[in-house]
Amino acid sequence: MNDLLQKLEAIHFRFVEVGKMITDPEIISDMERYVRLNKEYRDLEEVDSAYKTYKNIIDNLQSARELLETEKDQEMREMAKMEIDELEQKRPVVEEDIKVLLIPKDPEDDKNAILELRAGTGGDEACIFVEDVFRMYIMYFKEAGWKYEIINSSEGSVKGYKEISMSIEGAGIYGMLKFESGVHRVQRVPETESQGRVHTSAITVAVLPEAEEVDFELDMNDVRKDTFRASGAGGQHINKTESAIRLTHIPTGVVVECQDGRSQHKNLEQAISVLRSRLYQAELDRLHNERAAQRKTLVSTGDRSAKIRTYNYPQGRITDHRINKTMYNLGVFMNGDIQEMIDALKMAENAEKMKGELV
Repeated sequence: MNDLLQKLEAIHFRFVEVGKMITDPEIISDMERYVRLNKEYRDLEEVDSAYKTYKNIIDNLQSARELLETEKDQEMREMAKMEIDELEQKRPVVEEDIKVLLIPKDPEDDKNAILELRAGTGGDEACIFVEDVFRMYIMYFKEAGWKYEIINSSEGSVKGYKEISMSIEGAGIYGMLKFESGVHRVQRVPETESQGRVHTSAITVAVLPEAEEVDFELDMNDVRKDTFRASGAGGQHINKTESAIRLTHIPTGVVVECQDGRSQHKNLEQAISVLRSRLYQAELDRLHNERAAQRKTLVSTGDRSAKIRTYNYPQGRITDHRINKTMYNLGVFMNGDIQEMIDALKMAENAEKMKGELV
């Protein structure tokens, strides 16, 4: 038996085992375990289906070869040869698909996400670019059918945002957006520039997997809660009540503010969610750095300070520096058509992981 088939058979046995476990009343009563096993069952389902297809090819190949060795009838021998040729063409295609399915999945990929955009170098122009990138993501979310909600925002002095953060809900969001984390650089003539010179500005994007209570236990005794009045530029959105929330995680010094919700309760709920996710991300980064020390990765998701992408307006191009991919469709890209870039980054990560499996 070949190694791939052996690996698939082991997965098939586990799939059958988990299928029985999730119908066990004792396991159903333990919600945390039941949810974990249910997720494992869904993850294994596609691999198990591929196993059945592959095993069918291997079994049919063996039968056709045996027939070719023993059969004297010329017509039957020709049919067996045709079947062997057909199956031998199918086999490597199915094997490649299976190898991709067997790449270890990031357990965070299926989670909802929290997206944070912040203006970096470039003053007012950086704030304007935060708004442009925010709009780009919103258009992408709408096309994907994802729901989003703004958690917190701070407007720029002229236009745009100093920072804006939102939560996004939908299928496989973190897995799609995680490669967006890092420094996004823009080169263009700013609206605020009268001389027509090209300036370089930068913003930072952080994508966090939304942590559930089972992922990260946040001890509220370690958290200081302050309330204040929400405010906006030009006196907009000012509340008469102290509905805005600031949470400080005392052991780490992490501070989260939330003021875009309509009530203090809603703001507190969202602030706790963001704080939990930030602390969970810090723990994930620590684990990623440990793994990276063992094997340097090309498509890093851990380094928030790395310059990952340049948006050059005079040349109408976008370049992702991690995979050296350049696209000359800046206009449509800024209108949310970013899937091609995301797919290229995912492919680069998969290629890396496959290489790692072979080492």
